[in-house]
Amino acid sequence: MELSAVLTPAPEGGYIAYNPETGTTTQGETVEEALSNLQEATELYLEEFPLSYRGPSLLTTFRIPNHA
Repeated sequence: MELSAVLTPAPEGGYIAYNPETGTTTQGETVEEALSNLQEATELYLEEFPLSYRGPSLLTTFRIPNHA
């Protein structure tokens, strides 16, 4: 099963990893560690709460006006 991962820099260093299909979130010092932790957390989540797979999430962007 292919799922999505969104990684953002953590304020204290490292990365926060989020899976939008399940809502699982974790962190790691490197991208690889964050992804590995997210995979493990998501597998554990899916053991308890099976997912009716609908395909990967669509990631896009949007803009808001800058207010100075």
